[in-house]
Amino acid sequence: MAVFLKRLLHPGRSPAALGRLMGRREASLGTDPGAAVRVRFAPSPTGFLHLGGLRTALYNYIFAKKHQGSFILRLEDTDQTRLVPGAAENIEDMLEWAGVPPDESPRRGGPAGPYLQSQRLALYAQAAEALLKSGAAYLCFCSPQRLELLKKEALRNRQTPRYDNRCRSLSQAQVAQKLATDPKPAIRFRLDGEAPAFQDLVYGWNRHEVASVEGDPVILKSDGFPTYHLASVVDDHHMGISHVLRGSEWLVSTSKHLLLYQALGWQPPHFAHLPLLLNKDGSKLSKRQGDIFLEHFAATGFLPDALLDIITNCGSGFAESQMGRTLPELIAQFDLSRVTCHSALLDLEKLPEFNRLHLRRLVGDETQRCQLVGQLQALVEEAFGSQLQDREVLDPAYVERIILLRQGHICRLQDLVSPAYSYLWTRPAVGRAQLGAISEKVDIIAKRVLRLLEGPGTNLTQDVLNGELKKLSDGLEGIKHSNVMKLLRVALSGQQQGPPVAEMMVSLGPKEVRERIQKVLCS
Repeated sequence: MAVFLKRLLHPGRSPAALGRLMGRREASLGTDPGAAVRVRFAPSPTGFLHLGGLRTALYNYIFAKKHQGSFILRLEDTDQTRLVPGAAENIEDMLEWAGVPPDESPRRGGPAGPYLQSQRLALYAQAAEALLKSGAAYLCFCSPQRLELLKKEALRNRQTPRYDNRCRSLSQAQVAQKLATDPKPAIRFRLDGEAPAFQDLVYGWNRHEVASVEGDPVILKSDGFPTYHLASVVDDHHMGISHVLRGSEWLVSTSKHLLLYQALGWQPPHFAHLPLLLNKDGSKLSKRQGDIFLEHFAATGFLPDALLDIITNCGSGFAESQMGRTLPELIAQFDLSRVTCHSALLDLEKLPEFNRLHLRRLVGDETQRCQLVGQLQALVEEAFGSQLQDREVLDPAYVERIILLRQGHICRLQDLVSPAYSYLWTRPAVGRAQLGAISEKVDIIAKRVLRLLEGPGTNLTQDVLNGELKKLSDGLEGIKHSNVMKLLRVALSGQQQGPPVAEMMVSLGPKEVRERIQKVLCS
């Protein structure tokens, strides 16, 4: 058995050397586990970051920042068969995009690294060795085929599948004999004794007698990789995690984890299990829903603050429900004791309205507005490119004017390059017959508008223009004001519907309006 354990340990390092290394690591985190708040978000890179993961990360982040603590990203990549290429990078990229970057992570490093579980195998091997030596764990030689038969038999009898603890009772001689033919057994944790009760910071006092419903769990697989149960306990201990905020699906497993802490002689952290984030109909968020991944929201123009706002607005942890909260406000107002056990129902149909609020707030900030101008310039180039008849539409002053006029009317910056707003960037092709179908007085209306623009009030405001256009209509016999507006809207934009005509004229500016009206007279 000693030879088997030695193979699991980090090559070139003795168990004693590893002990000294881990002792230094623990000392660097402080001897008092209550001295600092340290939380972790520990996803598996088996898929890209989605809204459910973001919500767990966000609650950890705002809890840490509320208490001047540290937010750690640890990637649980021990199931090597399910890893998705690029997922590890995507998780950290999207946390940074969302404005909740980790203080310590695989990319940033930190005092408790490495932050990839696949690089921490020696730690798990040493913990497994300690459990084997104390008798809290044992070697298991059961083949996958036998375990599958046990599962099928239980299902056939309508029972919950569980391991029958067969290898628990093997003698030392039997273990030695089996090691000779199977040098890579798994290691199971012995579920003995009464599970300790614990006070969850959300669900209150809990105890789950796991030994009565489960078989002894595998904690270290035959390939040397740990299962979640051992890895999370070992890592939370060595990383000095003070509070574990994770999904409520892990609540039942916590008693098992506490038994592991007890067997290893370690002080457990505080636990707070967060209720699930569900669709508005109560169904689970699924990775098969392509629109729940953060990459989708980033690519389609939704703002990080809008996502953070909606996923906290539909849940709990705050004194009141309100739209429009920023990240600093979320940190200031968050109260873990206010998190309830009820699942949070997410209505993504409301996201555009959340985005509208946060976009308007950005427009109101001069520095942020400058960034929006640059983003819209890039969007116009991408959407229209060679179709741009006049590069002046990319002038920052013009682009800023468009943003200011349309704030509150649009949900995303991308809306401004949709077909409905194409007239802002390219000149519409409008035929004389199209205008004549609205009114026979096309020339008269066009000339009067040109006269209006050539007067002393060239820099007319929207309010003044509204009044002048009303006067213009009143001076025409046999045509309604609404038809005059309809004709001008089509002449300026090629569209039957859109913003008020006065706003269109202010947006385009007097020079461009004159050119488009003169084109009508020449056609």
